[in-house]
Amino acid sequence: MRKNWLPFSLLLLCSLSSSLWAESPPLDAAGLKQLIDESKSAMTVGADTVWVLITAALVFFMNTGFGLLEAGLNRAKNAVNILAKNFVVFAIASVSFYLIGWGLMFGNGNSFMGLEGLFGLTGADNSPAIGDAYKGVYSAINWTGVPLEAKFFFQLVFAGTAATIVSGAVAERIKFYSFVVFSIVLVGIMYPITGHWIWGGGFLASKGMFDFAGSTVVHSVGGWAALTGAYILGPRRGKYTSSGINPIPGHNMGMAFTGCFVLWLGWFGFNPGSTMGVGDGKLISHIFNTTNLAAAAGCLGAAITATLIMKKPDFSMILNGCLAGLVAITAPCAWVTLPASLIIGFVAGILVVLAVPLFDKLKIDDPVGATSVHLVNGIWGTLCVGLFASAEWGAGGTAAPAVGLFNGGGFGQTWSQLIGIGAVAFFTLVISAIIWFALKFTMGLRVSEEEENIGLDIGEHGNNAYPDFQSVTGHK
Repeated sequence: MRKNWLPFSLLLLCSLSSSLWAESPPLDAAGLKQLIDESKSAMTVGADTVWVLITAALVFFMNTGFGLLEAGLNRAKNAVNILAKNFVVFAIASVSFYLIGWGLMFGNGNSFMGLEGLFGLTGADNSPAIGDAYKGVYSAINWTGVPLEAKFFFQLVFAGTAATIVSGAVAERIKFYSFVVFSIVLVGIMYPITGHWIWGGGFLASKGMFDFAGSTVVHSVGGWAALTGAYILGPRRGKYTSSGINPIPGHNMGMAFTGCFVLWLGWFGFNPGSTMGVGDGKLISHIFNTTNLAAAAGCLGAAITATLIMKKPDFSMILNGCLAGLVAITAPCAWVTLPASLIIGFVAGILVVLAVPLFDKLKIDDPVGATSVHLVNGIWGTLCVGLFASAEWGAGGTAAPAVGLFNGGGFGQTWSQLIGIGAVAFFTLVISAIIWFALKFTMGLRVSEEEENIGLDIGEHGNNAYPDFQSVTGHK
């Protein structure tokens, strides 16, 4: 019976199609061109949107990397606490950045912060047409034509990254809810304000500072906040003694290895995704390679330096050398040559090995080396824009930095980068200190001595990461 309906259905469909075609006016050359242009525009927006969301998902997945790396580099008795902080921090970022951070960062306002479009994605015509500026309050983000919500999610995962940096530096002794409150303020207020200065059309942008994917906007901000927190919180018990520095090794280097590789992978979303479009395949390919080469060179720089100083290629230093190279290349990745990316990454690997013992001499206890990776090399990478930017990759253009010092461009761009580094450092240090001290004298910052000895897994969460392999109390 069903087969008898098939010819009739096809005949009806053909009749309707013929009728609709007959009623439609024939297209002239101009109409055909308009139809083709609209189709191309829609396809371009669709492809750009998919690219932005996929790369944003890669950056989101970096939370896995941070959690594994930090847990592996800390003791077993604090593994649950580390993982819990890295898990909940993205939930915190999602809500706080949506409610206020997005508007402060990208809303129209003054040179200091955004004043419009707060409390959600408000006041904008979310038109997807290429070249159409959003009608409303987020003009600083109009340079890319993907839908507004795609832009928001991409920026959100960057904001979440800044808070995860702090987690590792204050590990093994901070109260869970004190960290939660600080993260809310960092992602909701501090990060967006300094981000507005550079990416939101603020005063540092007007002074010519450039940061392609966030060596300062993301990594230095997280690094300064982490440094302040680690200093005010104080070192872990037994870290610094009258006889010197007592190493406290992590419990699972396999976990740290996996976390570092996840982060390396995620950076291929972090940097290339910041093009926020697929129109320039040559540039995207170039950024993939500058990112990878800097990471590789960072590994090698750290391994060689650790061997020279420590007499052995310490594996934790090699891991942090890779991350240091990635942090350093984040700001200049679009504007430097491939040989320059090798130099940038190699120097970053050296710097991280030198910075870790320096912070120890200052008795600033950072269990995972977050300040050495993200702060020191966030600064180095931001400076590299002024040192290595190449005319070959668009430097000197209308929306790019001036040619760098080492390519004959003079000191001007480097000076602009230094101004930006100093301004962000001052603001983040002062506001971070105020928030950390406020928490210290209200909620309290540090767990009790007994809880620190037992481990934060039991004290803060009532969980044990390895219940079959260790006792509940007194374990390392």
